[in-house]
Amino acid sequence: MQGADAPNSRLAMTNNIPVLALTTGEPAGIGPDLCVMLGQQPPHCCLVLIADPELLEQRAAMMGLPFTARPWQGRASATPGITVLPINTARPVHAGRLDEANVPYVIDMLETAIDGCLDKEFDALVTAPLHKGVINDAGVFFSGHTEFLAAHTGSAQVVMMLMNDDLRVALATTHLPLAEVSRHITRGRIMGMLRVLHQELKDKFSIDHPRILVCGLNPHAGESGHLGREEIEVIAPAIEQLRHEGLALRGPVPADTAFIPTQLENADAVLAMYHDQGLPVLKHRGLGRAVNVTLGLPFVRTSVDHGTALDLAGTGRADPGSLRAAIDAALSLVAT
Repeated sequence: MQGADAPNSRLAMTNNIPVLALTTGEPAGIGPDLCVMLGQQPPHCCLVLIADPELLEQRAAMMGLPFTARPWQGRASATPGITVLPINTARPVHAGRLDEANVPYVIDMLETAIDGCLDKEFDALVTAPLHKGVINDAGVFFSGHTEFLAAHTGSAQVVMMLMNDDLRVALATTHLPLAEVSRHITRGRIMGMLRVLHQELKDKFSIDHPRILVCGLNPHAGESGHLGREEIEVIAPAIEQLRHEGLALRGPVPADTAFIPTQLENADAVLAMYHDQGLPVLKHRGLGRAVNVTLGLPFVRTSVDHGTALDLAGTGRADPGSLRAAIDAALSLVAT
């Protein structure tokens, strides 16, 4: 596959320092820890942490790390380093202990970041992990960052894609129970996903002629209909129609062989039909180094490849590698 990095053209033309918003995630999880760790070796951009400053200071003290950050004062004053746009939690945070009372804080962080990206105050959004369970327990329906971002930006079609240095895996469906996946595999959905993936590979990754490998849904890609008919009735017709539009697509291919080297050497991305069809392969090849990218938004959004790790919060044992990779990817994508 072609590499994920892209040339530094847009920033070079405007000579502006990139400004990234970073939502610090579930307050009881490792998100605040990772942000404090970033402060020990800040990235070469202006990073705006959207967080409760007291939470960051508390977590720094728990880990025995120094942490200082200037308050965010607007884009006109942006300089390299870490700043904080303050939002207060409703109740004091205890590392590793979820609290439904702080769910409005989590939602406020996201909405503040989204508004800032839409208003061009921020060039991109990077997100630390959230805990979907506590958000839903608090009475707020939340199936994931991807769906929340789509709804709050009015984006008709978004695509969740994870990538590392040599593999990109996009998902036709995201956070659904397995029993519901089949009815969401429609011709319109597959075509919409593939169009977005094709265009974003061109626009954001500078791939002139993207080659996309499309997985089947069923074992052996349905085995000529004996193991399911989604490939025959939905996926293959969608692929054929898009080929007539000029998209370079292969499939539907059996998922158990889609990720072998001979298949991937002629693909710039793989479209998997559901979450656990594609992501275990990518994470096996480098958990902690992969990046989640939301395609189809009006701005760049990247995220980590892991969860909130409540058991590690405040211990100093969390690994900031994926968050640094997400920041690097955001910087690369806004520079194309």
